[in-house]
Amino acid sequence: MLAVLALASSAVWGTSDFFGGLVAKRLPAVAVVGTTQGLAFLVLSVVVLARLALGHPPERGEWVGWAMLAGVAGSSGLVAFYTALASGTMGVVAPIASMGVLVPVTLGVASGEAPSPWVWVGIVVAVVGIVLASGPELSGEVSARPVVLAGVAAACFGMALFALDRGARDSLLMTLWGMRCTSVAGFVVAALVLRSVGGVRVRDLVPLTLIGCADLLANALFATASSRGQVSIAAVLGSLYPVATILLARLVLKERLRPIQVAGVACALLGAAVISL
Repeated sequence: MLAVLALASSAVWGTSDFFGGLVAKRLPAVAVVGTTQGLAFLVLSVVVLARLALGHPPERGEWVGWAMLAGVAGSSGLVAFYTALASGTMGVVAPIASMGVLVPVTLGVASGEAPSPWVWVGIVVAVVGIVLASGPELSGEVSARPVVLAGVAAACFGMALFALDRGARDSLLMTLWGMRCTSVAGFVVAALVLRSVGGVRVRDLVPLTLIGCADLLANALFATASSRGQVSIAAVLGSLYPVATILLARLVLKERLRPIQVAGVACALLGAAVISL
């Protein structure tokens, strides 16, 4: 079940990232992330209020601090990631950002997790695949800006995944709600200071709502998976979202991938298969 949920989260994340990157080509990344996070926060708030009306008050516990950390790290990572997607090649930026998987894997092992030898083999194969898929950017044949932004996104995503896992072990719903509440608060302050919503129009609300809800669903799937097992394993499987982004970029945008990138995608999938088995 852990593998199925984690892989499902990667598929949803990859799809939402692709369409989020498309929107970020015509709107500022901050506006895209802020609006999607805000709309998802409204959806979550309705759920929380409904549970409260049914006599289920919010749980108290350590989820508050983890949710705040996940909110800051996750929203910062998305801004950097969408900016990189808008200015670089989607099929290359996404794999670099997914290297953030090393953060929860390292922290998970440091906190006492002990993956089996075969799982370690799968993790190594998957990470090697991600590196190979990043070949063109790492070779210096394109602008370094998307690479740096994708690297920042990787670090932020990795910390957000670990914090989300720890908070979800206390309360999944409230961790997701607190995560969105934290990020939205920051974007609201920024909008008030700048006196702008980044050019977002009413017609943009529907696609941005779908993107925000997809990201929310992916978070929920990952948190459910990781809370049922080892975060180090769930993080690797959940970080295979570049595969979905790469395939969509190839099909929709006709982005051409080099042989080394194709080999990287194959390695990533092979690693996922080994971990799942």
